[in-house]
Amino acid sequence: MENGVGGGAVVCSAETANGGEDLYSCKASDASSVNHLVVMVHGILGSALDWKFAAERFVRTLPDKVYVHCSERNASKLTLDGVDVMGDRLAKEVVEVIKRKPGLKKISFVSHSVGGLVARYTIGKLYESPKRGNGEEVSGNDCVEESKGTIAGLEPINFITVATPHLGSRGNKQVPFLFGVPAFERVAGLVIHLIFRRTGRHLFLRDDDEGKPPLLKRMLEDNEEGSFMSALRSFERRVAYSNVGYDHIVGWRTSSIRRNSELPKWEDAVDEKYPHVVFEERCKACDKDQDEDGHTMGNDGLDELEEELVNGLSRVSWEKVDVSFHTSKLKFAAHSIIQVKDLSMHSDGADVIQHMIDRFLL
Repeated sequence: MENGVGGGAVVCSAETANGGEDLYSCKASDASSVNHLVVMVHGILGSALDWKFAAERFVRTLPDKVYVHCSERNASKLTLDGVDVMGDRLAKEVVEVIKRKPGLKKISFVSHSVGGLVARYTIGKLYESPKRGNGEEVSGNDCVEESKGTIAGLEPINFITVATPHLGSRGNKQVPFLFGVPAFERVAGLVIHLIFRRTGRHLFLRDDDEGKPPLLKRMLEDNEEGSFMSALRSFERRVAYSNVGYDHIVGWRTSSIRRNSELPKWEDAVDEKYPHVVFEERCKACDKDQDEDGHTMGNDGLDELEEELVNGLSRVSWEKVDVSFHTSKLKFAAHSIIQVKDLSMHSDGADVIQHMIDRFLL
């Protein structure tokens, strides 16, 4: 199906057997040179349509550079089955896309909300380790960014998350619609599985499968389940887009992988081209358990597990982009606006998608 709305390259789309959607330029001269797969992953109770605007904008802006696949293997209620189950499904889906398009050489992920956690699990399953001169595999559990492997045989380039609860949802103010009231947050942790089933347990760090630590903690290292840190480190860049406010689903701290004291002060847009982007920073890989003098740092009010998640994810570098829709008429829908889930209602987030594209490594 062709779609030329909005000018630029004409976008072709094809629904896959799995219910997902591939988007690419209709011009044969463009399509023949495309070698970069961009996998877009929706959030809880979502579908491939959630990324429709962003996917089409990517292809129109980079017609001869990207082949976009909007995943829907985990659509709707299937998003309640757990991060690991969804991650396994997405891994199989990615492999099938690569088989359909054998000329692909590079891969990037753009994920919204829980989809970011699913994508992190998926790359851990698809990671293929480089070999040392002696034939031994290189481990990713050390703070070394030089070693790079592949994701399903492709070169990993951009790993982008948008309003993703990297630190889970159980900490104070991590789910803003609970108003930061500890009693509400405790009750939510006890009943969340009744609403969001196994995925809810993973988000609130209340899963204890076979006596194991919570899944989000297990995803801080390489283990028998997957090479999670090696895979994350293998990407050229990792980016976390976060709402500084009015996101009632995912809090600023968990989506930006920060402690309370690390949340930046912001005033206006950093660039008039992106009126809703209010802060940007590049965070180098570091061991946040210690300061420069080797002393153990305080936990800034975080519980022990959340502190471990901050420390573990900070062992790789991140670009952090903070977004504010405080001037938008529908600002209380920030969780959807940042993704432009529905163009008719969430168009204020278009500059965030453009920001993403303008900085996308090819």
